[in-house]
Amino acid sequence: MRMTMRWFGEGNDHVPLHHIKQIPGVEGIVWSLHDIPAGEEWPLDRILEVKNQAESHGLHIEVVESVNVHEDIKLGLPSRDYYINNYIKTIEKLAEAGVKVICYNFMPVFDWTRTNLYKEMADGSTALFLEKDKIRDIDPNQLVQTIAKDSSYTMPGWEPERLEQLTTLFEKYKEVTEEDLWSNLQYFLEKVITAAKENDIKMGIHPDDPPWSVFGLPRIMTNKKSLQRLLNLVDDPYNGLTLCSGSLGADPYNDIPEMIHEFSDRIHYAHVRNVKTYENGDFIETSHRTKDGSIDIYKVMEAYYDTEFNGYIRPDHGRHIWGEQCRPGYGLYDRGLGIMYLWGIWDTLERNFTRQVSS
Repeated sequence: MRMTMRWFGEGNDHVPLHHIKQIPGVEGIVWSLHDIPAGEEWPLDRILEVKNQAESHGLHIEVVESVNVHEDIKLGLPSRDYYINNYIKTIEKLAEAGVKVICYNFMPVFDWTRTNLYKEMADGSTALFLEKDKIRDIDPNQLVQTIAKDSSYTMPGWEPERLEQLTTLFEKYKEVTEEDLWSNLQYFLEKVITAAKENDIKMGIHPDDPPWSVFGLPRIMTNKKSLQRLLNLVDDPYNGLTLCSGSLGADPYNDIPEMIHEFSDRIHYAHVRNVKTYENGDFIETSHRTKDGSIDIYKVMEAYYDTEFNGYIRPDHGRHIWGEQCRPGYGLYDRGLGIMYLWGIWDTLERNFTRQVSS
């Protein structure tokens, strides 16, 4: 496996590159141009600027997370061809810079959703938390008004500059079914995968987080069946997955190791994190350690080892520990601990395999 760590860029991330470089086994950063609105073509000079920053610390930029998909593409509007064309131009420029994988998602309006960004845990650390009933029947328009009054609510999709658009977007999605969303995703992939293949960049879709509908919006990347359907839409090795154990693991019925074995040849990028799920559907993100959550992280890593995974991987959201002031879920300390836990499992698996062969 090829260990990476997400980095939000100079001036936008409190974690400097020279600190990331000090984490054993990390070879690259997972990055994006977060200030470029979805649908706009990325400038080559900006891409090369990040490449130079990373390489000056001995790190690569081979994974981008994310090149966001414009809402008009998800809605299937006539303007989608313009935005898909911009997406293809961005793919071509990323290829010039040596990018190998693009992570993206097809979640309407929002990226991941939580109800508490700093839920206190028993040990005094805080973590991302979702209280399922709190958003089950909430009025989206009332939600927009609430968020507008609280600028500290900084989840993806809730940025202040987007709030004025949210009410309009909710209205547009009222008539969009899950089958409509599938159809629009297929249209997007049929155009984009050809360009990705020509530029030797693999596309890895991220599952919905959480893996069920929120605010009445359709969500389609939620389980093993939907992942298989995605791969069948355009049956090409360049159409693949970003398999996230935390997103899918929020649903206790999802068997993550089974998915890894099933889709091993189409997993281009992996997120590994643990969550503790509750009977009422709530969940909180924990340390990566298996005993702290509901996902058997050892079994997850064993599945990657058994399938000879040589793709990119990173620790996903971490807790906020030791008083660190950081972007929700993206502190240095707990993600660094997570990396070493994953390496510890991997080293053990390698040693056990060597012993079995030698005996």
